[in-house]
Amino acid sequence: MERLRVAISHHRAALPLPTHHNHLRRRHLQLQPFPSSLSLSLPISPQLSPAPPRRHLLPPLLASASAAQAAGPAPARAAGGGGGGAKPVPLLVSLAVGLAVRFLAPRPAEVTPQAWQLLSIFLTTIAGLVLGPLPVGAWAFLGLTATVATRTLPFTAAFGAFTNEVIWLIVISFFFARGFVKTGLGDRVATYFVKWLGRSTLGLSYGLAISEACIAPAMPSTTARAGGVFLPIVKSLSLSAGSKPNDPSARKLGSYLVQSQLQASGNSSALFLTAAAQNLLCLKLAEEIGVKIANPWISWFKVASLPAIISLLATPYLLYKIFPPEIKDTPEAPAIAAQKLKNMGPVTRNEWIMVATMILAVSLWIFGDTIGVSSVVAAMIGLSILLLLGVLNWEDCLNEKSAWDTLAWFAILVGMAGQLTNLGIVSWMSNCVAKVLQSFSLSWPAAFGVLQASYFFIHYLFASQTAHVGALYSAFLAMHLAAGVPAILSALALTYNSNLFGALTHYSSGQSAVYYGAGYVDLPDVFKLGFTTAAINAVIWGVVGTFWWKFLGLY
Repeated sequence: MERLRVAISHHRAALPLPTHHNHLRRRHLQLQPFPSSLSLSLPISPQLSPAPPRRHLLPPLLASASAAQAAGPAPARAAGGGGGGAKPVPLLVSLAVGLAVRFLAPRPAEVTPQAWQLLSIFLTTIAGLVLGPLPVGAWAFLGLTATVATRTLPFTAAFGAFTNEVIWLIVISFFFARGFVKTGLGDRVATYFVKWLGRSTLGLSYGLAISEACIAPAMPSTTARAGGVFLPIVKSLSLSAGSKPNDPSARKLGSYLVQSQLQASGNSSALFLTAAAQNLLCLKLAEEIGVKIANPWISWFKVASLPAIISLLATPYLLYKIFPPEIKDTPEAPAIAAQKLKNMGPVTRNEWIMVATMILAVSLWIFGDTIGVSSVVAAMIGLSILLLLGVLNWEDCLNEKSAWDTLAWFAILVGMAGQLTNLGIVSWMSNCVAKVLQSFSLSWPAAFGVLQASYFFIHYLFASQTAHVGALYSAFLAMHLAAGVPAILSALALTYNSNLFGALTHYSSGQSAVYYGAGYVDLPDVFKLGFTTAAINAVIWGVVGTFWWKFLGLY
């Protein structure tokens, strides 16, 4: 084995953070060459040339503008055609979907004309998200305009979701994630785990996976953790071992580390309520349907803990067996990581502030219900501290375009879904599905399995976890309730799946696009490993969860 060379330099580069649906361009992840050493956390420079496009890249079916940037091979494609206006064919097909529902499909007697018209606009919006005639934010705004212009909704109702506290909590979480990268705290934590567990390739994988699980509750963006902390470390380790992207040598080390980290990240995100933005949204949507979870942070962790931890620990080993690296031992990694930590010096003032602020924020998220502090207020307090003490400045926040993009398109999508619920469309759809399930004489456990599997594998049509949640979570939860599935079990199981399906394909989430963009895993392997690991996760969560959730009294 070539001598493993890992760099010691420490970067503090401020970069545009990726998020659950907004991702780093490949050019942000290009490796900086060093003559004698490489950094465990590589400098990320916007001046570098883009990495060569991979062949046979399958375009996302539901891509946000930034998701396409991370996964698409060309800038024009990444922009979703924004520079040349709407793409004619996707535009016509998207409009045809809504017009067919509005004017050709018979309206059920129990559905009002207003609700039916809103459904047609919503379906046009979803079709456009799938087909991509415009970037997701622009297309969502057109859908919002249609609801107001046709008087389907009054202006205040159409824009009501812009005051949704969960959406603002998601926006603020992007800033927290930026703080982790800007201060270098995430890099330091991951390097410690490389030092402690990195004597073998399997140990390296466990070190990276466990360090992500430790960071996750205070860094609420899976994609930010992937692009801002872990992919630079994985690339550095791989290149130092002679494992190059888009090259046969990728299988030496890089392919395994990339896939192991990607597949494990879904379990890290499912383990904590604040580990991913879509978790917070799911609970808000569940509450709107009438399913309220008391003491949500602790309840979430308690229900997820056993299956998530077992699946998290099983993933690196299982991938080690079914997708083995050629290099098995990395004996020099701990010493080099220790040297890197030495060169980084003691923990800086800003890192200590970041640690203290996140401890405060997580504590308030855990105990906020008891003392009357909501989750969004806790996040606002944390961000205010970071701004007051100079860890972040307002320019950092303004430059976080992905956060403001999310505020725009996501509020529109969630607002439409909420109005469909208020107007009775969701309950009508769920009753229809419940009748079909009852016609097959399915018990609630069987209906639970069918609905969960359907919700999971429909994600092959989506390239954004939050868009999937905004479009389908409420409807599927209502179907569960109509089929007689216990409410808390239904709400949480759907939410856990909203994390686990993020590794199905190279376009299924922000972190998938970021890791695939590194060039270490071929497209057939992405689909094969995504499906195989999903099946393994289903078995672990299904078997372990069945007994654990029965013990906790969820059913």
